[in-house]
This record gives sequence, structure tokens and C-alpha cells, in this order.
Amino acid sequence: MKKMMCVLLFFASMWVFSQIKAKIIGIKDGDTVVALLADKTQETLRLAEVDCPEKNQPFGNNAKQFTSSKVFGKDVIFYRIKKDRYRRTIAKIFYDDDKYLSAEIIKSGYGWWYFKASKNLQLKEYEILAKKKKRGLWADKNAISPWDFRKIKKEKSKAARLKLKTSELNPEV
Repeated sequence: MKKMMCVLLFFASMWVFSQIKAKIIGIKDGDTVVALLADKTQETLRLAEVDCPEKNQPFGNNAKQFTSSKVFGKDVIFYRIKKDRYRRTIAKIFYDDDKYLSAEIIKSGYGWWYFKASKNLQLKEYEILAKKKKRGLWADKNAISPWDFRKIKKEKSKAARLKLKTSELNPEV
């Protein structure tokens, strides 16, 4: 049993830390891409350490266009970190030899450093500089983080459902 666990841990670590070559064939949004692997399978990759505006949020399309301009149709190298709850692979993606995509997005002001899942303080510095220079979304002094945007959207949806239920129970209101 102990041997079996060691073998499983070995293969699990290889899955997480292996360097994978792929071609980016799709851009879902600013922080999610589709990669074509050497074996011709596709894998959805969610960029590690960055959170871009949602599609229906200000600068969401700009973030998607930025990501597309950097990696669409290009060969990249990525490292798997883990799977998220949507079964996407959280990954660190490098293009043009050594450019870290998440860092480039943050430097250009098209995403937030995702401090909840990253300890990379260099990315924090890139975000501070992008804010200072009003790059990308930081040109909007009222920029809302994607996690706050999703929370507000969820609360509005919940309030609308509650209002609908109330009006069904008491049609005179």
C-alpha cells in the first residue's frame, strides 16, 4: 500500500510540474484559453495568479483581445498547477520564449493580481505600477474587481428572485 501511494504521488507530481508544449487555439476570455496538445487533445487553461474582468464587465473584451494578441495561434509552454471547480486546468503559461502571460496582462492593466491564490509579490508590484500609470482598466477610477462584480451580480439575481417570489405570494404588492 505504501509503495502504491509513493507511485501515485510521483505521477501526480509529474502531472502538476511537467512542462507542456501546446498551441493556443481559442480564447474564451481574458484569463481562459484553449490549448491544443501534442496528442491533438484540447485542454481549457485558466491562467494562474490573475483575474481579468468578466465578459460583460467594462474592459472584459479588452482583456480578451489583449490575451488573444499575445498567444492566439502561438506555441506556448505551460505548467499545470491544479484543476478548478469548473474542471479547468489552472496553469502558468509562457510565450515568446520567456514571457509569463499572467504578468503581461497585469502589467498592461487588463487584469488584477489574484492575491487570494498567489504569493507572487512581483505581480502585486506590476499591478501597483499599472494603476499608477492608469493602464488598461485602471483608466477607470471606479474599476470593480471581477470577484466583487460577480458578488454584486449574484446578490442582484438573488434579490430579483426574492422579489418575484414575494409578488407571486402577494399579487397586490
